[in-house]
Amino acid sequence: MQVTQISPQDFIIPPSINVVDGNFFTYTGMRGILDADTPATFNVTKATMAELPALNGQSVSSAVLRYPAGGSVNPPHTHPRSAELLLLIDGTLEVGFIDTTNKLYTQTLQIGDVFVFPKSLFDRLEYIPKISIYKFGLMNASAGTVSVPSSVFASGIDDAILAKSFKTDVATIQKIKAGLAPKA
Repeated sequence: MQVTQISPQDFIIPPSINVVDGNFFTYTGMRGILDADTPATFNVTKATMAELPALNGQSVSSAVLRYPAGGSVNPPHTHPRSAELLLLIDGTLEVGFIDTTNKLYTQTLQIGDVFVFPKSLFDRLEYIPKISIYKFGLMNASAGTVSVPSSVFASGIDDAILAKSFKTDVATIQKIKAGLAPKA
């Protein structure tokens, strides 16, 4: 194993790292996930700065999301610090996003298709009833995810304020909140 002199402009080394070699730039946490059986529940395997410190300053991260057969919906969400580039690996996938004029752009993806979600716009993903696996890359090592339902209804905003904001009643807001509560 050869360790050479490192130029500080090339990449960022955390203070906790003493040796920089090929291992510093390698993340093995995704090995075997595409060969695994269809998952019973949704799962995600990330390669962000938290899992791979070499991503610090590189403006990129990645993840593989796997959904079970039978169809599923990912609630609207946004990545406030990053665009998202999606590659569909298996299944079919209905995708879309809403721009700042409230126009919805949708597409049904097939295996091998790539779709870009612009930075900070609300993503919408609907998994068609067959296993869907996709890999996405985010153009930030720590892109963040803001789930609209959780951010609005699990944030502690008073029920009366939410009812007024959505032009409904407190009982409806409480039903929505109950539906978002974790299953015991």
